[in-house]
Amino acid sequence: MSKKNRDSAEASTVLPMSRRSVLQAIGVSGTAAALGSGLAAEAAAAAAEATPFEPGSETVKLVVNGKQETLRVDPRTTLLDALRERLHLTGTKKGCDHGQCGACTVHVNGRRVNSCLSFALMHEGDEITTIEGLGTPAEMHPMQAAFVEHDAYQCGYCTSGQIMSAVALAKEPCGGSDAEIKEAMSGNICRCGAYSNILAAIQQTRKS
Repeated sequence: MSKKNRDSAEASTVLPMSRRSVLQAIGVSGTAAALGSGLAAEAAAAAAEATPFEPGSETVKLVVNGKQETLRVDPRTTLLDALRERLHLTGTKKGCDHGQCGACTVHVNGRRVNSCLSFALMHEGDEITTIEGLGTPAEMHPMQAAFVEHDAYQCGYCTSGQIMSAVALAKEPCGGSDAEIKEAMSGNICRCGAYSNILAAIQQTRKS
């Protein structure tokens, strides 16, 4: 490749700067001149992290897996989307997005909810627990360990919601018979049909 063509190819990879990016760059340069090179890096970092608020967005504070989180969200943002898209807690799955499959089940103040049916702004100050906050691969929650032991999953897409619902049963007035547990878990659908193994895992944990 000739030098002319190489220079042309390199130039074509340069992305155009938006008006906002140009203004931010000018602002950083001005800050560097006024404050000196020692603070230029900090000014640049602050400009890079600055995210303009979307019109109509509102602030909500949540305690997610024991950590205080402050989010600026559109009022229509569901708790599910806030967890997945804003906090990157993708263990909570989006299945039907209509509250029918249970894949998005999380705990809110200790009670299970379908996070796809709940707006994030409804949970100001609430304590949210997702599957990531229940246990780790090194230190699994007893219910997680029981699901592994009993092969209570196949594709795994519904598994986090199944486990979150199963853990919540310990705090609910649910009887101990197979039929009663099946009824209590009926809001969580397993399209692979691993219901007998799920039941076995729940029964093991409840009896231990």
